[in-house]
Amino acid sequence: MSHTASDSDLLQKIQDGDPRAFDDFVNLYGDRIYGFGLRMCGEREDARDIVQETFIKAFESLKMLKEPKALKSWLYRVASNACLMKRRKGKFEPKQELSLDALMPRDPDSATFEIPDDSDAPDDSVARNETRRAVREAIRSLPPHYRIVLLLRDIEQLTTREVSEALELPETTIKMRLHRARLGVRKYLESGSLPVGEAS
Repeated sequence: MSHTASDSDLLQKIQDGDPRAFDDFVNLYGDRIYGFGLRMCGEREDARDIVQETFIKAFESLKMLKEPKALKSWLYRVASNACLMKRRKGKFEPKQELSLDALMPRDPDSATFEIPDDSDAPDDSVARNETRRAVREAIRSLPPHYRIVLLLRDIEQLTTREVSEALELPETTIKMRLHRARLGVRKYLESGSLPVGEAS
């Protein structure tokens, strides 16, 4: 069964009042929302709060959702808002943030970057762990409004349109922030150091 079919079927069952449907929904998305919250906030306790807040909101609101194919972007919108609210309350902050203007390349066409695939690392657990740690640190060092776009697009595998819907931003803004976020991660992985300054 495809993910879209699962979303559509689950939403219909939830809206029909099937008592097991919401549990199935939590089982389908719970780990993903927890992982997203952990990568965004950096703390397990905060990630657990994100999951709880997201699914409480879902329980209260899913019966009113009219478009099944918008379910995933709606769910990540709720989770994203919960993450950003944690930041406003001062619950998590990186020690320093990238100055993204300093990372813009002289040649814009040279700015492609993809998150490294661990399977390409040498068959050595230390090397793989080091790669994962470096990528996590690089992502955590991004300003939150860039970090959230990169996580949704490259880690959670939402489409550009779904990220646009989740964050309620134009697709052009999503593409620009994703481009700059990837630059920031690439710069960190290449140099191992961060230019510090105001986030743009």
